Amino acid sequence: MKRHVIIFGLVGGLLIVALQYTEYRFVVIEHSVEIYGALVAILFATFGIWLGLRITRRRERMARGVHGPASGLGARADSAFAPNTAQQQSLGITDRELEILTLIARGLSNREIATQLFVSENTVKTHCSRAFEKLGAARRTQAVQRCKELGLLP
Repeated sequence: MKRHVIIFGLVGGLLIVALQYTEYRFVVIEHSVEIYGALVAILFATFGIWLGLRITRRRERMARGVHGPASGLGARADSAFAPNTAQQQSLGITDRELEILTLIARGLSNREIATQLFVSENTVKTHCSRAFEKLGAARRTQAVQRCKELGLLP
């Protein structure tokens, strides 16, 4: 009697497992396109969020002037630096132009400068061209180098 109960229990269990397996296979086969579509959507959404966070963090670090492990030293040097106001006045460089030149020296693009200062990109370009003219520079690198030579930038 015990043997029959064990055999019937095992056969019943196997039948239940077989039924569940076939039901699972039916669901997967019937809805495979939706399942794969959802998996691809989750994958792309995750990648998009990761990429967006990575890009915005990089821009935030660049806007703060943090470029690498030695950035703490550069930040202290910038805060202790005072521009040569006599040179600034003799050249006629405004405070806004000097601010933009400082951001150029940090490596920011015109678009990033405009975003940080809450002005249009054309305004940044105008300030840049006027500052370049006053410094006698044709390029951004020349302007930054000239400012450093004159004591306007660290």
